[in-house]
Amino acid sequence: MKRHLSLKSALIISIMALGVSACGTPQQSAPAANTPAPAKEQTLEEIQKLAKQEGKVVSVGMPDDWANWKQTWGDITTKYGLTHSDTDLTSSEEIAKFDAEKNNPTADIGDVGMAFGPIAKDKGVTMPYKTSYWNDIPDWAKDKDGNWMAGYQGTISILVDKAQVKNPPKTWEDIEKGDYKVQIPDVTKSSQAQMGVLAAAIAHGGSEGNIQPGLDFFAKLAKQNRLVTKDVTKADLEKGEVQVAILWDFVSLGFKDQIDPNRFEVNIPQEGSIVGAYTTIINKYAPHPNAAKLAREFILSDEGQINLAKGYARPIRENVKLPDEVAKKLIPSEQYKNARPIKDFKTWDDTSKKIPQMWQEQVLVNIK
Repeated sequence: MKRHLSLKSALIISIMALGVSACGTPQQSAPAANTPAPAKEQTLEEIQKLAKQEGKVVSVGMPDDWANWKQTWGDITTKYGLTHSDTDLTSSEEIAKFDAEKNNPTADIGDVGMAFGPIAKDKGVTMPYKTSYWNDIPDWAKDKDGNWMAGYQGTISILVDKAQVKNPPKTWEDIEKGDYKVQIPDVTKSSQAQMGVLAAAIAHGGSEGNIQPGLDFFAKLAKQNRLVTKDVTKADLEKGEVQVAILWDFVSLGFKDQIDPNRFEVNIPQEGSIVGAYTTIINKYAPHPNAAKLAREFILSDEGQINLAKGYARPIRENVKLPDEVAKKLIPSEQYKNARPIKDFKTWDDTSKKIPQMWQEQVLVNIK
């Protein structure tokens, strides 16, 4: 799935300054054309009216099978009388598309890994819009002007096939002492996998700027002939070809429920883990700008947040009351006590560019 390749080499997208700002609700409008127009304030009712006139919303990187987007887009199209289409792209591809098509734009809104939110803003391709739920979003999960705003979060987890591993690991130390294979996606390409390395680093005293403890952890597994580096698929899990995997919690939980809830267990490593979020970015040149704003508004609403939770993604708004049948499918909150979000995006951006080579030189060389 392309969504797993979010944090690859395209992080080198050039940075351009963008001096824009947005107010709270009522909101600042933005033009569909590629030449910025003078800003004016809009009410939510005006946005809804204009969105219905636009009649369509085009997304990128928000496919039906990721975080229950299918139900969200179904609700949006039904509620507001819009049509919808999506093209599944990686975070870097979304930003590149917004920029390349500025004179003939096709896409309105995208969903990118949070590390890409500031990149999209600096590239100058974002339209600020704060939504009426602005104050419910943690400061770490939003741009101060509304250029990007997280809708849901994920935390690096341990997925275990209990049919093969009788004592499911709950800590990084448990993994280190085990005798089973541990699988992680391709760290040279995958955002999810790089976050797995960062999570291991943080649990062992590292940080965004010191990934070495994470590399050392996986290098040890490689030397023990216990490390597998390839995408984790439902088919491989069903066939028993994956014993333990390092994945986002919502990816792990999705596999667990789709295959056999009794066969698999998902835990957040107790010593520490990393919280990542996915954020919407509205195309500055969107052909349907009000439909895009309305989509972001719905995603942050109670209904939209519950839809994401149905896809096993933890809502970014903590004041949303999840239905019991939805909440019980998620991992208990107490397991997240030592998980934290990225604190320094600039440092992590610099580090992530170095990870592919460091992974090759320090980890992959040890795989027999």
